[in-house]
Amino acid sequence: MDTTTRLIKPDAMIFDMDGTLFKTETLLIPVYHRLFDQLRKENLYAGETPPEERILSGLGMLLDDIWKRVLPDHDVTVHRRADELLLEFELIGLKEYATELYPRVAETLEQLKKRGVRLFVASNGLEHYVKEVANTHGIFPLFEGIYSAGEYQTASKVDLVRLLLDNHDVTSAWMIGDRSSDVEAGKENGQTVIGCAYAGFGQGQELSGSDALISSFDELISLYDQAAEVPKVNNPG
Repeated sequence: MDTTTRLIKPDAMIFDMDGTLFKTETLLIPVYHRLFDQLRKENLYAGETPPEERILSGLGMLLDDIWKRVLPDHDVTVHRRADELLLEFELIGLKEYATELYPRVAETLEQLKKRGVRLFVASNGLEHYVKEVANTHGIFPLFEGIYSAGEYQTASKVDLVRLLLDNHDVTSAWMIGDRSSDVEAGKENGQTVIGCAYAGFGQGQELSGSDALISSFDELISLYDQAAEVPKVNNPG
């Protein structure tokens, strides 16, 4: 655990999903190959499946940007069909494959909730995918709200987190994620950022600007316990 500043206990924690709570490659790799098999059957794609690194390195991005990276020579028609297939095969895969959360995610979330922390998800993924990951792995009831770019049609994670903060009257939060979009979403909304350095999908300075870095999810407990209490303001009587 690397802490660059003294942290203040938050009222809420906002979590990214892919690469933060969910070990995405346990689902995405088989789904990715299944998707391209189907695109070939529909004559929407020819040739070898693009390298897995292309989609893994795009995790955390909006789907529009992911397909521009994975399928740069194909038009929006193919990209939208890929959207449909990705969701369809992900929902099937959550039932068929042995997918995983990162170690101690469920237990850590439960401990944080017992400490009175309000828990949320903010993801650039599709609504049904993000909610079904949480449901499949038994963590859905722990969250006060699960926000996705797919549901709210936000142009960036900055906008998605701003909407979440406003809707739930949250003024003090930790934004917890593994990508630069998470850092940006936290900082642009005036919140503390905890960077997750264990997923390894980001490149180099991906988490630059985080207030603290964790190398395992359960480090959040000690980080929270060691954080300073919010100073009480004495109202003049």
